[in-house]
Amino acid sequence: MMLKSVLHHSTTIHSLRCHFNTIPHRQMTTGTQSIVSRLKSSGLLQTKGLIGGKWTDAYDGRTIEVNNPASGEVIASVACMGEKETKDAISSAYEAFAHWSKLTGSERSNRLRSWYNLLMQHKEELGELITLEQGKPLKEAIGEVGYGASFLEFFAEEAKRVYGDIIPSTLPDRRVFVLKQPVGVVAAITPWNFPLAMITRKVGPALACGCTVVIKPSEFTPLTALAAAELALQSGIPPGVLNVVMGDAPKIGNSLLESTQVRKITFTGSTAVGKKLMAGAADTVKKVSLELGGNAPCIVFDDADLEVALKGTLATKFRNSGQTCVCANRILVQEGIYEKFTSAFSNAVKDLKVGNGFSEGVVQGPLINEAAVQKVESFVQDAISKGANVLAGGKRHSLGFTFYEPTIIGDVKNDMLIARQEVFGPVAPIIRFKTEEEAIQIANDTNAGLAAYFFTNSIKRSWRVSEALEYGIVGVNEGLVSTEVAPFGGYKQSGLGREGSKYGLDEYTEIKYICMGNLG
Repeated sequence: MMLKSVLHHSTTIHSLRCHFNTIPHRQMTTGTQSIVSRLKSSGLLQTKGLIGGKWTDAYDGRTIEVNNPASGEVIASVACMGEKETKDAISSAYEAFAHWSKLTGSERSNRLRSWYNLLMQHKEELGELITLEQGKPLKEAIGEVGYGASFLEFFAEEAKRVYGDIIPSTLPDRRVFVLKQPVGVVAAITPWNFPLAMITRKVGPALACGCTVVIKPSEFTPLTALAAAELALQSGIPPGVLNVVMGDAPKIGNSLLESTQVRKITFTGSTAVGKKLMAGAADTVKKVSLELGGNAPCIVFDDADLEVALKGTLATKFRNSGQTCVCANRILVQEGIYEKFTSAFSNAVKDLKVGNGFSEGVVQGPLINEAAVQKVESFVQDAISKGANVLAGGKRHSLGFTFYEPTIIGDVKNDMLIARQEVFGPVAPIIRFKTEEEAIQIANDTNAGLAAYFFTNSIKRSWRVSEALEYGIVGVNEGLVSTEVAPFGGYKQSGLGREGSKYGLDEYTEIKYICMGNLG
């Protein structure tokens, strides 16, 4: 199953070939040079892939430039790998599986715990690296390090609790046992919006169960993945257990799909690419878990606490400049509170400070690239052409590059492009509704089903609406719902499987039934 055509389809979110950057190139400023120099000295700024415990250049010498989206500065050039390197990484993981899977849960737990400790010891440096290549504000980036590390801590503990079962036999001389065993080599394909947390959320449970991993990070943000891999080596995770390849996404993807040694694909990214990965995995009947696109509704009822609703909606919409799969993509406001809410919301959004993530007080950084800005612009223009009104923002920011103003659009209808597809930017479309039934109908009128939010002071409504929403995650009077202890995943075309929590372990195990006879 070739991925080339569908991967090129997803250029707004994913980049696929070497030498692709569309941000104007600039040499590093003195401030950036200082940060990069410090990261190099710490050993965390790696530019080669990791195969079998060794840092490896692309075999043909090709490289990719990694840019700071806030300034266009070239931070580093990293290896641009392809089919041969990926096959070697798979072989390395396959060989390492024989040893790693035989360690006790306690032994694997100790290595994961050491990796967690190292991530936390280096959270400031890792935060700087995330801000450099992804653009989010430094405080938010350091917060991602803590969040990402929490999955390693959690699954270090769960490594000792991969329980089986004993089933009463129907015959007196037989015993029936159930074991959970690691699935094997896992291919983890991760996005750029959370370059650390989306890795640890997959790799943590995989390693805890006894699997080995080949990671393919986004070509926009490979440096964070490589730094995390360096700390994994320092933590005592054996060579080959964790490998990293990046570069030519179609060639890497095809190699992962075609290999019979890869037994599991886990992917976070666009729905279109997820569908193709699912289809490609069918040829070798791999296990698949997919965390795909969302179209999250955020419903504000008349009886909501206005301050709670404003705080929660701001958090779920504008975190990471609106570039998260669980961001509120449609804000539904009941007509009795519509004017009051939109006025207060517009005033709050106008106060959001936009800028370079290293600047003091900045809460919104740039979008990841020019294609992302153009997508946001096209969605906004479509809404305006169909009768929507811009209440705040609505255009590129005066800072230039890929900055976009925090934007609110009123009088949005559910048939507008911005209400049908994920905008993945700092734009909040507001839809007016009359009744609870209408809000639920609008909220569920989508192929996506990842996250939903609503605000109300009614306990009865909290239960009714929570159960009626066709979403895998529901936040009630809360805009930030992600945590390592709860299952993360969606309904419908938002994906398959769950990440995090005790349920996340099951995605990386096979169930084996053992029947022992003639025991009488």
